Amino acid sequence: MTIEALTDQAGQSTLKDGAAAAIASARCAALSERYAADAFAVEWRDFAALEPVASEWRALAGYALEANVFYEPAFALAAAPVFGRGAGAFLVWSGSAERRLLGFFPARIKTRRYGLKLPVLLGWTHPYAPLSVPLVEREAAEPVIAAWLTHLAAHAQLPGLLLLPFLPEEGPFAAALDTVLRRAQMPTADFNRHRRGLLAPGGARLHYVEHALGSRRHKELRRLGRRLAEIGAVLVTSATEPARVAAAVEDFFVVEASGWKGRAGTAAADHEDLRRFIRAAAGALAAEGKISVNRILLDGRAIAAAIILRSGGRAWFWKIAYDEAFARFSPGVMLTATLTGELADDATIAQTDSCATANHPMIDHLWRERVALCDRLIAVRPQAPFAPARALEALRTAAIAGAKTLRRRFRR
Repeated sequence: MTIEALTDQAGQSTLKDGAAAAIASARCAALSERYAADAFAVEWRDFAALEPVASEWRALAGYALEANVFYEPAFALAAAPVFGRGAGAFLVWSGSAERRLLGFFPARIKTRRYGLKLPVLLGWTHPYAPLSVPLVEREAAEPVIAAWLTHLAAHAQLPGLLLLPFLPEEGPFAAALDTVLRRAQMPTADFNRHRRGLLAPGGARLHYVEHALGSRRHKELRRLGRRLAEIGAVLVTSATEPARVAAAVEDFFVVEASGWKGRAGTAAADHEDLRRFIRAAAGALAAEGKISVNRILLDGRAIAAAIILRSGGRAWFWKIAYDEAFARFSPGVMLTATLTGELADDATIAQTDSCATANHPMIDHLWRERVALCDRLIAVRPQAPFAPARALEALRTAAIAGAKTLRRRFRR
């Protein structure tokens, strides 16, 4: 980590940040040595058995090396009935007298991959959670990760191959994992590498939207806003309290079902299990102050709705939908631009993940930063069939990319 020296009014360099960093680094090293000397306890629990440790799990999320709201109990326990069949988590506990949860690594075992009987331990993701960064104690990240990988390597009944999809190529967890893999000499390879939209304004928060859109496009959005206001009363609202979040989520269901997802039968409103999951997750996150449901109302009726999740100085632009009857006014873009300005102005949010596909036609024109993601394949045991799996995974990735290209061409 690089820390720039600050200069006071007298032109003298202050060492406050440097001293703080040195203290934090020394503390991290001391804690790592302490935890490395202790014996870790690693266990597997199905999602059905995770509720009893929810308080420890929630506490870990508060001091995790890297935030991942999709792996927090409020979200994961709600998603498990729909997407967690056969899934669970490896829990890494401290070996000290005061038992403490230090690592949470969700996964499921896939007995077949590439059309073959080739077991793989797969990091837990699903269509509503495109991120597999585990929750790890920030001040003992490397030994905790090492304890998890050592456990996987030592148990022959577990697959010798580990695949972590939607894993950031950079960041605190990626750096710690790389260090552990080098020390353990575990072979690794990355696939499905792509970059998706990220809002990380840093010091360029002022007028972020205007600069990203350009003056011409920004003026056009304002003009569309005035035209929309000629039809009826326009109000942009943000619901954060549990009762208001619950009501706003229902509006989201209606708006989403009115568009192409409704026609395709993939809208959440068309599936009772998805409605239950989203309602439960939204309610639990609202109780912790980690969600907002934002809407554009026209005469009290929602014509666009977006759901933003927050945790640990990060946010996720989770879902957005708009009423296609008002497509000529670009209400989805209008709401996204408004929320972009609010997120950019919020100094407590360092970055917001778009959760979008690569080269997204809307968000990539508005958010200038990118997060690089990949699917990381790791051989946790020397005898694991890493070489054939690497070749097969490369073929699989190429086939999926080719199918997506053909689909885009047919759509055009």
